[in-house]
Amino acid sequence: MPENEFVISRTFKASRELMFKVWSELEHFKKWWGPTGFALESSKLDFRPGGIFHYCMRAPDGFEMWGKFVYHEIVAPEKIVFVNSFSDPEGNIVPAPFEGKIPLEIKNTLTLTENEGQTTLTLRGGPINASEEERSFYSGMFDSMNQGFTGTFDQLEAYLATFE
Repeated sequence: MPENEFVISRTFKASRELMFKVWSELEHFKKWWGPTGFALESSKLDFRPGGIFHYCMRAPDGFEMWGKFVYHEIVAPEKIVFVNSFSDPEGNIVPAPFEGKIPLEIKNTLTLTENEGQTTLTLRGGPINASEEERSFYSGMFDSMNQGFTGTFDQLEAYLATFE
């Protein structure tokens, strides 16, 4: 594993096709994506290489965070490669809306592997075009990122249960 690569894996009771669908269609993303307690609002999705997922996440107190994915590679139903970043409402890349030297862009590779009706999702991500300080800060965020993705994946798991 590269030094600055974050990796998280989780197995879900869902087919690989369904897992791919909830990562590739806006109406599904809206039901589970984002930190626990945030609502996904004001979003658009152009799911193709070169396309963008641009979204706003709103906290119960009204705080907003904008973000975007730029898709680089899509191999249905097994792999999605995208670069994610914080953005402004127009889709321009901006620094994170909180303290720290967070890299502006993170390249992620999502893989889906099915076994006996269950799908293992593995997400690998690392900074690109980042300074040494940003890469070091990113590595120091792994525990926090693990907690955040665990909450997001809990929401995904609950959403997937609605298809049973």
